[in-house]
Amino acid sequence: MKIEICTHNEAKMIVSALNTHNLNNAPAVLTKTWTPLDYVIKNTDNQILGGILSGIGYWGGLEIKILWVKEEYREQGIGSKLLKTVEDIALSKGAKLSILDTFDFQAEQFYVKNGYQEFGRLDNFPKGHQRIYLSKKL
Repeated sequence: MKIEICTHNEAKMIVSALNTHNLNNAPAVLTKTWTPLDYVIKNTDNQILGGILSGIGYWGGLEIKILWVKEEYREQGIGSKLLKTVEDIALSKGAKLSILDTFDFQAEQFYVKNGYQEFGRLDNFPKGHQRIYLSKKL
């Protein structure tokens, strides 16, 4: 046996094998593939002010991977607008739950303000900080 760096095609095979195993044990609720919900918000000059990378997994949960707003545009409702947009789309597609994680130096209070509740916290990751896991019923 030997361990090698994984190629892109090998990674796709591993993901496919795990998805097959998962779906055999817990059938898909909404879709058998990831449904991306990736959006940007732009100003009138077509400059990106923020964006959200998210999607619906096969068990019907909205997963927020990244939400970012340009620093000078924060606290103006842009992040909430992006979040609400994908939550509404996910809900219209049948999702019932949204999940995400953030760090104590990022946006914990922003998500709490938007209706998310903590369900887990990992201390000292990264060192001296916490990783926080949150969810929201849609």
